[in-house]
Amino acid sequence: MAEPSAPKPLDPSELGFERIRYEKAPPRATITLARPERLNAFDFQMLREIARACEDASWDDEIRVVVVTGEGRAFCVGADLKSWEDDLVGKPTEYWKWFGAFKDMHDRLREIGKPTLARVNGIAVGGGNELQMACDLAVMVDDAFIRHVGLEHGSVPAGGATQWLPIMVGERRAREIVLMSEEIPAAQAAEWGLVNWVVPRAELDAKVDEVAEKLARKLPQTTRYAKQQLNWWRDISWNETVGHARDWLALSMLSDETRDAIDAFLQRSKK
Repeated sequence: MAEPSAPKPLDPSELGFERIRYEKAPPRATITLARPERLNAFDFQMLREIARACEDASWDDEIRVVVVTGEGRAFCVGADLKSWEDDLVGKPTEYWKWFGAFKDMHDRLREIGKPTLARVNGIAVGGGNELQMACDLAVMVDDAFIRHVGLEHGSVPAGGATQWLPIMVGERRAREIVLMSEEIPAAQAAEWGLVNWVVPRAELDAKVDEVAEKLARKLPQTTRYAKQQLNWWRDISWNETVGHARDWLALSMLSDETRDAIDAFLQRSKK
């Protein structure tokens, strides 16, 4: 039997992405969520594409840092509840598959083996905040906010928020963010440790360039192992809880509470 070929990075044009833009300009790769008409909400295809881009970047030795951002006025607002209503509500097996793609995206990003930087160009809601938290560092524009609204929309934010918020901001603040479901302005997000830097919109790209260039100058193998060690707290909280969350959330797709909450949100969105 022939030996399998070694992992091979590809030109982004060969990957055929439709929901994201994936660009490589060594030493940097950029993953841009590209559904601005849906505020960059995740659907199944987008989750798969982000995971594949992370895999490619992890294989490319010319890439030293990966930037994650969004197109348009939002960074990401988490799950696309319209696609949930169409495809997942009342179908726990289908949700279990969807959450598997969400988990794989997180694992590929967290285990990419090189520094990741969230360029938070707009609001980060629900899974969007979990995405920026999954990155090593974050630069946020000063007129945006972070918010978790799962308790109002029938979904526990157990795809990163319940695991990582206590680590990042402390126990009481984590409970405030999740239970109160209120907006956290950019300045407060920086003060609490949810992001590293907040800058005016006109200075966003310059700050991202500055941080990315500094990260790219670090020794790659040493940086990879330092990141692995830093991941310990995130990994242990994630791995101890995410499988249970996947199964419980899948079963919650059968509940009237979830169905009614999603329907109410979508009805309000149409007004």
